[in-house]
Amino acid sequence: MLVRLSDPKTGATNLLRHCAEARAGERLLVITEPPEHGYYSEDAVACIESAAQEMGLFMRRMDVGFSPSAPRLTPDRLAEIDRADVIVFLARLGDQLRFAEMPAGKRIVVSFALDADAFGSPFGTVPYPAMEGLHRCVTTALHRARSLRVRCPRGTDFSGAPALRPGPGDDTTIRRFPLSVFPPIPASDFSGRVALCGFLTGTGSLYYDDYTLEFDGPLHAVFEHGRLIAFEGDPASVRAAEAQYDRVAARFGIDRAAVHSWHAGIHPGCGYPTAARTNYERWGGSAFGNPRILHLHTCGAYAPGEISWNVLDPTIEIDGTPVWEDGVFHAERLPGGAEILAAFPEAAAIFAEPDRRVGL
Repeated sequence: MLVRLSDPKTGATNLLRHCAEARAGERLLVITEPPEHGYYSEDAVACIESAAQEMGLFMRRMDVGFSPSAPRLTPDRLAEIDRADVIVFLARLGDQLRFAEMPAGKRIVVSFALDADAFGSPFGTVPYPAMEGLHRCVTTALHRARSLRVRCPRGTDFSGAPALRPGPGDDTTIRRFPLSVFPPIPASDFSGRVALCGFLTGTGSLYYDDYTLEFDGPLHAVFEHGRLIAFEGDPASVRAAEAQYDRVAARFGIDRAAVHSWHAGIHPGCGYPTAARTNYERWGGSAFGNPRILHLHTCGAYAPGEISWNVLDPTIEIDGTPVWEDGVFHAERLPGGAEILAAFPEAAAIFAEPDRRVGL
């Protein structure tokens, strides 16, 4: 599709007003990391600053750097958070801590819009309430589902029954902007095979040397009831994958065979315009929101684990209905989905003409 960019401030205002629920006079803390790390762009901070000023927020900025393998909130950082009403992470620290307990009573948002172009694209500008409503529709359908089956053109085929907790299905203690995946589905009741799309990469939890392993031949991961059984395919690729799991599991002292959970993108405006291999870390922190990508959390019996399996162009059947079909999310096939699209023409437009760029 032809991606039409809006004023990036539109997306930043969408984050602050609709996701963070910020109001004039409140104290905003923007937590950043240095742009030279090549992850968040400095212009993303400028977008938030411009929108905050127009909304009458009192903004402070705190640079937390980047800690690859020991992310934490120090007492000084917690004190800064305690002085704020709204906290926005433009730093990987927020994503690294997304499954951790955060200070109570704060509205904390991690932005997966990494630069001004993302804030100005449909990824940033589609109204947050529209995606919130669709997220609720997906979550409700998954809670009610008796069976799920996932396939892809390369040979992925796994199935099982979702075992989701009762309730709204919020899987982290932090709000996410844009809201672009459904809650992780525990893999303990799923079995089958996953066709990997040319690489294994980390999950954004911890960072380590040789974070991504590329391989040339076809490779499938076989798992049963949430346990990795074997890799199958090109012999050299199988040996490389086995060695990667041995190395990462030994380094962190984690469960090598665990396949913890999986989820897929729900935001058709989530385009990734550059090749994934130019920066897999950045790709893994943004592109996953596109419905063309489904990923599983593995190597570690916790979310999100330390190695992800990525599936391209999934078909996801909910009780036999293909709600995702070859990487297209058909929100109108969910109960209540068509009504939400009718109420938000901006969302309906991007669902009618999704951004297919995922860097692969």
